[in-house]
Amino acid sequence: MSGYVSRVPLRWVDLDAQGHVNNAVIADYLQEARVGWLLSGPNAHLLGTSTMVVSHQVEYLGPVAFAVEPVEVVLSVGTVGAARFTLGYAVFQDGRQLARARSVLCLYDYTASRPRRMTGAERSWFNAQTVDLEPLPSLGRWQVGERAHAYDFGVRWSDLDPYGHVNNVRVFDFVAEARIRMNPDDDTSTRMHAAAEQGQLWMVARQDVDYLGQIAHRSEPYRVRSAIARVGRTSVTIVAQVEDPLEDAVLTRTRTVLVCGDSAGRPVPLPASMIAAAERWPADPV
Repeated sequence: MSGYVSRVPLRWVDLDAQGHVNNAVIADYLQEARVGWLLSGPNAHLLGTSTMVVSHQVEYLGPVAFAVEPVEVVLSVGTVGAARFTLGYAVFQDGRQLARARSVLCLYDYTASRPRRMTGAERSWFNAQTVDLEPLPSLGRWQVGERAHAYDFGVRWSDLDPYGHVNNVRVFDFVAEARIRMNPDDDTSTRMHAAAEQGQLWMVARQDVDYLGQIAHRSEPYRVRSAIARVGRTSVTIVAQVEDPLEDAVLTRTRTVLVCGDSAGRPVPLPASMIAAAERWPADPV
């Protein structure tokens, strides 16, 4: 995969409880590459004023460990439309590809609250970089139904970006917080955050996010509703949506594939608690 190369330094706080870079932080590395790429050319004026993320797809191929050397993110441009464009990414550490991703962005007029068309000059810069991007496999069509796990969360001031609303990357955090609280019997010993103590790891293999509305800072909480769509022998697919209970609105929809592993990262059968969770909070096929 050829394209713009960004070297993103790691921080110690990027690590999670399992000792590797958290899956949500990988999305932050993609954002750093995207910002650097925009600033490198004549479309730098779009940053902070005229771009909006429509969706992300992130496939995790291996864990990123803490290191002094930066990770390398290679960014490429895919299809370019009247207002939208697609980006592809490959994340490398020590020459090994550990993640690949796709993003769809659009140009947006925040004053008029609507997408806007690219100018000829803006489109020319994007078009000069286009390559064929292999699509990532579909995770299927599922929706969160009435029988879903609910988790309320608050927005921190530091979650906001220069546009004045919650940064797109923070949605990965919100759904992760909801996910680790999914347990069918309210026994904290069966929660995902206790898995490491039981010799198990939960590894995120894939995560897709669709952005439908903006999340603003406020004192009232938002809600994540999560349901389990597909259960395999060693993996499970969880669908979730961030909701505004005050407006009865869905703001994001996500799909996450988790793999249960042993302490060495080898896939192992799902625990009984996850099977029980799938029975209690089933997703609805579309």
